[in-house]
Amino acid sequence: MAKIIGGITTSHIPAIGRAITLNLQETPYWKPFFDGYPPIRQWLGEKKPDIVVLFYNDHGLEFFLNKKPTFSIGVAPQYISDDEGWGIATIPPVKGETELSWHICNTLVEDEFDITICQEMKVDHGLTIPLQLMWPGNTYGHIKVIPVCINCEQHPMPSLKRCFNLGRSIAKAIETFDKDLNVVVFGTGGMSHQLDGQRAGFINKPFDLMCMNKIVNEPEDLFQYSVRDLVEQAGAQGPELNMWMGMRGALNGKVTELHRNYHIPISNTGAGTMLLENK
Repeated sequence: MAKIIGGITTSHIPAIGRAITLNLQETPYWKPFFDGYPPIRQWLGEKKPDIVVLFYNDHGLEFFLNKKPTFSIGVAPQYISDDEGWGIATIPPVKGETELSWHICNTLVEDEFDITICQEMKVDHGLTIPLQLMWPGNTYGHIKVIPVCINCEQHPMPSLKRCFNLGRSIAKAIETFDKDLNVVVFGTGGMSHQLDGQRAGFINKPFDLMCMNKIVNEPEDLFQYSVRDLVEQAGAQGPELNMWMGMRGALNGKVTELHRNYHIPISNTGAGTMLLENK
């Protein structure tokens, strides 16, 4: 049977891709951020996962404001990174996974989740930056990726509880898949940030750290925060916490926190990184 071995959280800010391209990892601005990743890379190297289920949000490349599904899942054999206009380099094609992804889709529909199933799908920095951070030099060719895209741009958006339960249903699908596979789940995005408007540049470090603490052993405590609350507490882009909750829902009730890093600011964003191992 397939099993979920752990979960990883990471920011997916497009400026990270630019920093990687320009080899800025050791500069004073970027070093505290990039220093958070070697322990996770070591863990990935030891555990050797076969598949990454990656929660992210599309920023207008595949789904624009005129067509924005709440939840969408890729079932394609390959995903192409396209030019988004951020000045970041595109990366080599990402290998998809078809059998398990279709099994997940069937399970989600049975569990009454309304999903958009994508047999073709362009992927943006929300998915590509995490892969570059975990496997430097685009050395992710051995990994198969299942993209799970959550709407964090166009209201109405799903609640933290709904995304957590989505993760739970995905975990059920993985654990009933009759192949010996090790799966790691990525929750990407955030943390607190607002990119425009009167509060542009807003970061709420106490709220971010509270969320990181709760994610470990008390994720249900975060259900109290509505989408409006997230916007107030964590900025207009704060609802990206939904991807973290999807990841956490896919893990068992109890997890072991192996590593964390938090650094501000990275491109006007609170950047949080965590490694949680399934007990």
